[in-house]
Amino acid sequence: MDGQALTFRLAGINNQNFIMRDEQTGSWWQQISGEAIHGPLKGKKLPYISWDEVTFAVWRREHPGTLVLLPDETKEESYAKENWEERVARAPTVTPVDPADVLQPRDLVVGVVSGESAKAFPWSALGPDRPISDRVGETPLLILMHTDGRSLRCFDRRLDPASDEPLDLYLLAQSDPPMLVDAGTGSLWDFTGLATEGPLAGKQLRKVGCLKDFWFDWKLYHPATDVFVDRP
Repeated sequence: MDGQALTFRLAGINNQNFIMRDEQTGSWWQQISGEAIHGPLKGKKLPYISWDEVTFAVWRREHPGTLVLLPDETKEESYAKENWEERVARAPTVTPVDPADVLQPRDLVVGVVSGESAKAFPWSALGPDRPISDRVGETPLLILMHTDGRSLRCFDRRLDPASDEPLDLYLLAQSDPPMLVDAGTGSLWDFTGLATEGPLAGKQLRKVGCLKDFWFDWKLYHPATDVFVDRP
């Protein structure tokens, strides 16, 4: 932050969100936004780094020389148990529930932010056979789920966000891993957003940050969020 490397430690849990404290200034930071909410750096925001939530099989196929962080066998008792997610799911949420909400507090969503706009895409509306083309703010968005049903990525459908029109991308039937074809040129695109065949071969779609989150948490930090309505 501003040229200074910060070291973070757990400060506490707020509404099931990790709150971290930096050792250099004592400021407290939110997990979900990377923003300092208390202390000398209040209002500062950590820069976003693109990341993926994919299965190890997908990651290893794309990065065969990858390194893996292994557990520390001497600290085994300190790690979360295998049923950690089940135990967390039983914990009560403390955010207000709007009777008009179309989603339940613990429904999973994929949240996307573009400028001042935010949108939540219910996990139930996603699937390996149904990529979603939509728009969040000024960003024409593509959400693509892998055939494993777990790995998911979001892309800007413009090659050049400053000038290009968005591509119309469709899933290539029975492709595994998933391949897309754009209607304009017939080029083929893979799960990394790279055009592998056709006139646009070698072009790369820009990844858009998307967060898999519980609805109660997403709407707490994005109260004006839209919700994607599934269409047949």
